[in-house]
Amino acid sequence: MRKNGIFFKIFSYTVVAMLFLVLVTAGLFFNQFSTLYKSVERRSIYESYQPLVNEITRSKVEAVSQTAQEFYQKNRSFEFMITDKNGDTLFSTPKAEELSLSTQKDFFFVVDKDERSGNSIIALTRPTLTKFYQEMIIRGLLIFLFIVSLCLVIGYIFTKQIADPIKSLAKDTKKMSNLQEVQPRFSDRKDELGDLSRDVHSMYSELKETIAHQQDEILREQEIEATQRYFFSAASHELKTPIAATSILLEGMLANIGDYKDHPKYLRECLNLMDRQSELVSEILEIVKLNEGKVLFTSERIDLLEIVKATLSAYQSQIHTAKQKIEIAIPSDSMVTTDQNILKKVLSNIIANALQNSPEEALIRIWTEGKVDSYRLNILNTESYIAPETLTKIFDPFYKVDKARTDRNTRSGLGLTIVQKMLDELNLSFSLENTSEGVQFSIDLPKA
Repeated sequence: MRKNGIFFKIFSYTVVAMLFLVLVTAGLFFNQFSTLYKSVERRSIYESYQPLVNEITRSKVEAVSQTAQEFYQKNRSFEFMITDKNGDTLFSTPKAEELSLSTQKDFFFVVDKDERSGNSIIALTRPTLTKFYQEMIIRGLLIFLFIVSLCLVIGYIFTKQIADPIKSLAKDTKKMSNLQEVQPRFSDRKDELGDLSRDVHSMYSELKETIAHQQDEILREQEIEATQRYFFSAASHELKTPIAATSILLEGMLANIGDYKDHPKYLRECLNLMDRQSELVSEILEIVKLNEGKVLFTSERIDLLEIVKATLSAYQSQIHTAKQKIEIAIPSDSMVTTDQNILKKVLSNIIANALQNSPEEALIRIWTEGKVDSYRLNILNTESYIAPETLTKIFDPFYKVDKARTDRNTRSGLGLTIVQKMLDELNLSFSLENTSEGVQFSIDLPKA
């Protein structure tokens, strides 16, 4: 638990430093003042008692007391005493006599000592000078207290100016640690606090971006894991169904039960199921290769009309059976640059889905729209519609739009998943949407 904050520490250090300087200055001042006072006091006492010294020097030894008495009569404010060489008192004023009997010896000052007679004049400190000295001491104490108070005020203001920005930054960093929104502070300051504030908010912005990126990565990983679980679950179901059907057929043929005695018929059915199984496995492996980036892409000049016609030729029997019509409106000089094999697979899956999800005698239109640097290839299966909630799932693995057409829809549900991954790998933009005429798939292909 924090006991003392930054304000208390800075204030304490500042005040202690200032008081130390004040005490040192006051000590030096007091020493100089004491020396000056003693010098003035000594000079004043010498000057005051010089007439007495002169008279005693001129007078006889026996007349010292008389001379001192006459001097005292003229100067009643002076307190002094005269002693002989043995320390005996020859003359003393009343107050000096009283003080001589006490312990206050510091009040006496030897003004003169006659080497001829051995007599000494000892003067009491002048009261006026003592009072002046005391007044100066009191004034010095008052000034000292004023300076101390001023130091406290200045220390408080100085500390507040330094500590408040630091405390504000500390509060901001506390909020930042909780990922709360914090407005920049002191961005207009040109000192180190301004630099610190800008650096802290810059790091905070980068931290938020990093955290947001990591959260996106976590969500992406979770989505990938969920997609993988769904994919494997659906793949297991799709693989298990034809295996179970094939097992039933084989068991029936082995038991020669009823119609299963017609082995050639049901062997062909088993072969068809195995072909569908082989196709499904191939599509799963292709998706795995796309996810792992093992599919190599090449870029080459392609005649778009020729690719579309070549792809449609594989579905002529299906188109004839369903009595569907194909309408192509692609200029003969529509040249694009992309991977030819991948584009064939993409168009094959899109056209197959369009044929299977269009009613009989429906019209399927294929045309291009020229742009500045690309062609938009559109494939429209008329008289079709995809529910809005289905559009978000249409590219999911094993998802089938029309589950009711089980007799015609023999595909695995991986076609559009493969299309999406291939177009993403080629960095080609595409869209699938409902229009007034039907469902339209569009791809933007770069011009050659």
